[in-house]
Parts: sequence; structure tokens; C-alpha cells
Amino acid sequence: MRELGPDDRALFESVATALYEDVVDAGGIDADDPRVVEGAAERPAFDLLVELGLLTTDRGSTRFLPVDPVTVQSRIVSPLGNEGSRLLLESSRWVQAFTPVAQAFKRAPASSESSIMILHDDADGTGRSRIDSYIAGLVEECEDEVLTAQPQAGRDAETLAAAAVRDTAMLERGTRMRTLYQHSARRSAITTDYVAEVTERGAEVRTLDEFFNRMIVFDHRIAVIPGKEQDLDTAVVIREPSVVDYLVDVFERAWERGRPFTSRDSGMLRDIAVEQRAMTIRMLIEGHADPVSAKRLGVSPRTYAGYVADLKQEYEAETRFQLGYVMGTQGVSGRERPDSDPDD
Repeated sequence: MRELGPDDRALFESVATALYEDVVDAGGIDADDPRVVEGAAERPAFDLLVELGLLTTDRGSTRFLPVDPVTVQSRIVSPLGNEGSRLLLESSRWVQAFTPVAQAFKRAPASSESSIMILHDDADGTGRSRIDSYIAGLVEECEDEVLTAQPQAGRDAETLAAAAVRDTAMLERGTRMRTLYQHSARRSAITTDYVAEVTERGAEVRTLDEFFNRMIVFDHRIAVIPGKEQDLDTAVVIREPSVVDYLVDVFERAWERGRPFTSRDSGMLRDIAVEQRAMTIRMLIEGHADPVSAKRLGVSPRTYAGYVADLKQEYEAETRFQLGYVMGTQGVSGRERPDSDPDD
């Protein structure tokens, strides 16, 4: 029998099944039945049933009789299952085959490979993003720990769903993961769902009032950062040890200031609100435009405008100029300790 494919299965499900049921009800079907003669609409489905062995004729007869599907199914399905097992085994062997060359690459001095590589987000041979494919490969190779910094903007439901599948598989094989978000991520339902999945498998997730741009570090050896501040279509892959060590140090300092994502302690949530308020004040004092300030806080411009409106109400100011003047006369800088009084 020839190799069956998805088109055959679609024909079987859409037309052949109904035809087979009619044949069973009628106790058989003649070869000259108008439904299955050459050129008839159901002829391809009839031919498929005959090829599968679900319809057969007695020697010298032109009437086709139905055959018990149980006796046919194993003959069709078993070879497919065997082929699937063979492909899985071959896939595993290819992974093993790549191990020596991957290890050789890791052992090579940095001078043997460019310490910085630029990736552009065009599609690869599978139709996937080239950057996504490259990162997926690094995730599969990662043995010890992944450090990630993820700004709130840009992680949609589809992206997070794919990341959840990839990251949970990594965590389940024993690789550790630490992730930093901005405080604003706590208000995102899809981010909360993602965090719940990965923390259940041992990942640690914290949030900060402000953080640097997107970054991923694999095994303290390879870092991936955006090519430009707002350009997610280009990625820079860094292998230079001194630069990677610097980025890891920046991450660790930020990590120490982070607050656990999964904690719902009332005191901690109050502190987060204080930190976001202080960050808004600093953005106003430094004179940043609303879109820039909103981006650094990880919120929408509309939400940021709401923060400013709350401050105007708090300081009884009608305009931003008045707000700045009042805060200035009171010595408010946005850098006070949560328990300090600016007038002290």
C-alpha cells in the first residue's frame, strides 16, 4: 500500500466515512452504483475505502461488502506509529550527534568566533522568526541557569503562551530560571498566568519600579539584547566574557532590589505603590515627555497620565507647573526613603 497522508485522512473523514456507513446499512454496494462509478463525486472516497480494505468483493462478484474496521485499523495505524517512533528515535540520535560539536564550540576560545553577532528577524527555513529560532536553540542547550529581563511592553498572549511551553520544558529538565519584570506587569492577567506556570516548576520572578531593556543570559556565557532600544526586529548576541559578566552583574544588583511576583503581602504591595509614585515624581522633575515616562514605568501613556493626576490632587495643584513648584518648595525629589518626610 502507498503511504497515506493528511489529504487521505481528510477525504476519509469528510466523505468516505459517510459512504461506508451507507454501505453497511445496505449490506453492500454494487460496482455500477451511480454514486461510485467512474467520474462520480464519491468515486475517490470509494477508491480509498477499497484501498484501505474496508470494502472488498468475493471472487467473481461485482458487489463490494463492508469489512470490520477493527481488522483494518491496526494494519493502517501500526505502520504510522512505527514510523513516528522511528522519527522520534532518529531525532534523539541527531541531538546526540550534535552534542560533540556543540561542546567543541563551547570549549573554543572567544577569538575563534565573533564575540558579537547581529540577528535580523526575518523568517528561517521553517517560517519561524530567525531570532525566536535562535533563542529556542539556546534554551534547549542551556544547562545551568537563564536570567531574563522582560519589560512589560511587547509580550502578548501568543508570545507568552509559546514562552510558557518552552520555559516549562527547560525547567522540568533541571535548568534554573530567574526573571525580572516591572511592577506594572502585576496588573497583566496573561503575565500572571505565565508566572504561575513557571514558578510552579521552580522559576523565580521578581518586579522592580524601573529596569533596563530586554535581556536574556544563558549559563552566564551568552547574552541576547535588542539591537536598538525600540527595535525588536534585531537582536545582538554577545559572547565576550567581560561584557556578559558586566550584564550579569547589572542583573544581580537589580535582582537584589526586586520584590517577589507571587507575594501578596500587604506591606510589600504598599511599598510597590510608593515606588511607582516616586518614579512618577522623578520623571516629572527630569522633564521627560509622557510617552518616555510611561515606557520607563512600563505602563500606557493613559495610565501614566492618571498617576500625574493623582499627584496633582495630592498636592492640590491645577497644572503640572504648579505641581512642580509645590513639590520643589516642599523638597520632594522622588528619592526619599518610604518612611522619610521631605520637610524634615
